[in-house]
Amino acid sequence: MREGAAQPLTASDAAYLLHSVDAFLFDCDGVIWKGDTLIDGVPQTLDLLRSKGKKLVFVTNNSTKSRRQYATKFHSLGISVSEDEIFSSSFAAAMYLKSIEFPRDKKVYVVGGDGISEELQLAGFTSLGGPEDGKKMVDLKEHRFFKHDKGVGAVVVGLDPYINYYKLQYATLCIRENLGCLFIATNRDAVGHMTDLQEWPGAGCMVAAVCASTQKEPVVVGKPSTFMMEFLLKKLNVDTSRMCMVGDRLDTDILFGQTAGCKTLLVLSGVTTLPSLQDPKNCILQTTMQTSCLSC
Repeated sequence: MREGAAQPLTASDAAYLLHSVDAFLFDCDGVIWKGDTLIDGVPQTLDLLRSKGKKLVFVTNNSTKSRRQYATKFHSLGISVSEDEIFSSSFAAAMYLKSIEFPRDKKVYVVGGDGISEELQLAGFTSLGGPEDGKKMVDLKEHRFFKHDKGVGAVVVGLDPYINYYKLQYATLCIRENLGCLFIATNRDAVGHMTDLQEWPGAGCMVAAVCASTQKEPVVVGKPSTFMMEFLLKKLNVDTSRMCMVGDRLDTDILFGQTAGCKTLLVLSGVTTLPSLQDPKNCILQTTMQTSCLSC
């Protein structure tokens, strides 16, 4: 195997991780579940880590749910997880705006699910758009003038199953015409396991559309951005050398962990397959470990 390629997880590797890691960071889609189906062995693995006194944090780029909604999903699958253990990109978007002291009199336009809207509301911000605008149509008649709110000071783009032309035009006008309007992306994942049987277009597809229409690049707050890790470190009080990022994507999860100096474990139960991992064009070359799933 080429230098730097991921090595299969051995029993001694697993023992080493248990000894040398205080906090495990888990991606969710493709690691904990696929769609609404729990991946085999996950509850037992999490129970084992908790019994060893390890801190568990669930770090997901999927912005369709708020932390509250994710906690509900975990419980529906028989896993007890508190909201404080969940860091979603929807939450990260709200925390980013809070960190830069985004003016409370400005509004936020959302291209995404109600997870983003809920987190913005909990953080004290006023949002527009979201799922409600997924029902709106655009009439492209002659002399049509599309109006938008001049009070929008930021546009947040995330995974949006109800993306439409209305939302794209609204986001575009806010970013291009509202002075100083921020363009924030929850993440740029190209695809994701939204159901248990297939990959589906990810938030990166929606972000790319807005990038094209505005000719601007966003501030990305989800993995592999440094913002999410910096926020996590303040909460965990654990050195990154004693943290392990467990994920199914090289370009987000593994890169996120490696950039911060964490140990990394790639699971092949999600987006990354063994052939794609072994592809010579794979540019994530730093040492990581890999296994077929959490319980393997």
